[in-house]
Amino acid sequence: MPLISSFDPWKNSTCTCPPKLTLNPYSGCDHGCLYCYASSYVQNFAECRPKKDLLQALKREAAKLKGEIVSISNSSDPYPRAEAGAGLTRRCLEILSESNCRIQIITKSNIVTRDDDLLTKVPSSVALTITTDDDNLARILEPHAPSSTERLRAAQDLIGAGIPVSVRIDPIIPLVNDDPSKLIATLAGIGVKHITSSTYKPKPDNWRRLSQALPKIAEKLKPLYFQQGERVGGNTLLPKDLRFKLLSNVRELASARGMKFGVCREGLPTLNTAACDGSWLIPAAAR
Repeated sequence: MPLISSFDPWKNSTCTCPPKLTLNPYSGCDHGCLYCYASSYVQNFAECRPKKDLLQALKREAAKLKGEIVSISNSSDPYPRAEAGAGLTRRCLEILSESNCRIQIITKSNIVTRDDDLLTKVPSSVALTITTDDDNLARILEPHAPSSTERLRAAQDLIGAGIPVSVRIDPIIPLVNDDPSKLIATLAGIGVKHITSSTYKPKPDNWRRLSQALPKIAEKLKPLYFQQGERVGGNTLLPKDLRFKLLSNVRELASARGMKFGVCREGLPTLNTAACDGSWLIPAAAR
């Protein structure tokens, strides 16, 4: 199985991402996010480990790239806590920086700022997930990830280094983080150009984690998802009118601040004002 593969090989009907490739240096992730969907299909997800023969395989495959976008990563964060010492994602970036490709980093870790010297060598952008600007709430939702404050500072540092940044306010959970107005104002103020959002999509394992951590909220969400909700693209979603209301609000807040907006796998493509994943920020040619 190749290390670099086509993004969304299942051709999900709700995916509006432009064509791109994906690379996951690690299998699994140690951020421990309550809402994580990848833990439902990656075995032993909490045990973060590097891909087998990672660097050797990447050298072979990167030599064949022809200017494609390589998205790092879509199932497992490329900057788990172990990356601070292991430096495997950095070594991947060193290989890719010598190849014909464009790079999109997707992470919720401030470790990414360590690699700004490599990201400025190739056409690239960084999508930082910041679900909330409340550090206490983030500690509940994402117990082992860097704080929201640290991620906001990372976004500012990357933009200062000339690297375009988009932010994923993702997922939006009703009654938890569904009023991102203050966060969006902050993001606009530091120069973020794009917001991507989606709503929480329960899977058996992440619903169990959410119910244990936020039992009163889960009790209120239960009928919204499992009685009034709908199945779209293999996922259980909030009722369409509620999804539209929540995501339209984010779009309006972003647009009012001059930012582009996209939704992720919601069946609401008309809300997009730019390529949904923020990849439009990646320069077309090397600096």
